[in-house]
Amino acid sequence: MTNTVPVTTWYLEQTAPDDLTPARIPDKTSGIRIMRVGTPSPEFNRFLYTSVGADVTWTDRLPWTYAQWREFLERPGVETWVAYAHGTPAGFIELDGATAEGTTEITYFGLLPAFRGHGIGGHLLSYGTARAWELAGRWEEEKLPEVKRVWVHTLSKDGPYARGNYERRGFRVYRVDEDREPDVTHPGLWPGAGPRH
Repeated sequence: MTNTVPVTTWYLEQTAPDDLTPARIPDKTSGIRIMRVGTPSPEFNRFLYTSVGADVTWTDRLPWTYAQWREFLERPGVETWVAYAHGTPAGFIELDGATAEGTTEITYFGLLPAFRGHGIGGHLLSYGTARAWELAGRWEEEKLPEVKRVWVHTLSKDGPYARGNYERRGFRVYRVDEDREPDVTHPGLWPGAGPRH
């Protein structure tokens, strides 16, 4: 018999661009720059996914093949925005505007452990959410409809500040699920990796 653990899932949404409450923009000396990944790259996205999610039980995409990553990333309306700190990838936000018409889902968002706690997350989430609302304008040739809703879900097994960060940016909880999930061992951090203080 598989061990299970209780998991709470919060679903949060914004229903208008004005719902977004921007975070403080880091000053120029922070070296923070956010850029969109221009060419879909399964290798790069898998690196981001495994590096950010190693200690917060992101395991659902670990079995994905290269072809599955490529198929997902090449869909019109899927975008990855990366925060760089002095040229080093610090975190990312992945947007999916290809699954539900007029809706953008923030499928993944987070920072590599060494960059947590330095004010980058709020800025990246603000920036990425603003890009989620504008997504259709970047995909005019594909005729994606105007975005009417941006949503995200977070789980109790995610980082302890995830839900609060979403709520500070203007997301509202619209559904809560309580469930039990298999007690999966996450890969864990690379020995020696973690927050820098």
